Amino acid sequence: MNQKDYSLPPLGDAESMAPVSLPAGARFAFIEAAWHADIVQQARAAFLVEMARHGVGAEAVDVIGVPGAFEIPLHAKRLIQSGRYHAIVACALVVDGGIYRHEFVAQTVVQALMTVQLETQVPVISAVLTPHHFHEHLEHRKYFQNHFSVKGTEAARACVQTVASLLKLPAA
Repeated sequence: MNQKDYSLPPLGDAESMAPVSLPAGARFAFIEAAWHADIVQQARAAFLVEMARHGVGAEAVDVIGVPGAFEIPLHAKRLIQSGRYHAIVACALVVDGGIYRHEFVAQTVVQALMTVQLETQVPVISAVLTPHHFHEHLEHRKYFQNHFSVKGTEAARACVQTVASLLKLPAA
């Protein structure tokens, strides 16, 4: 029996990542929450840089701002239903503001993103993060700005690899 290999290389650094083949005219959306914009936008900037390394220019990525993480899944679903996008990336920082349990918000958002992805068969990459402890002081903000930059790069790699991998699979 002849088996087909659908594997992709690990997500390591960009130099070790094999080139991926994306469809001509592929479009992507990056949905970002406005809360902690100075941190979240670091992910977007890194995402766009990494996508460009894979031949996807900024003109092929629509950036959609939403008030908070809770609004992301509905926007993701509507964008997917438009039929314009090969993948969606969702990005937010959900922190404990002392009023409610932030874990519930993050869990609800991530679960909804997974549901959208499975219902629509379009990849939804999550960079919705919720730290155990977040403080507004400068050092913590700098730490998370750097962390979100890394996550933006990782989201771009996951995005292109997931789209390429799905193209290799037989149609349902």
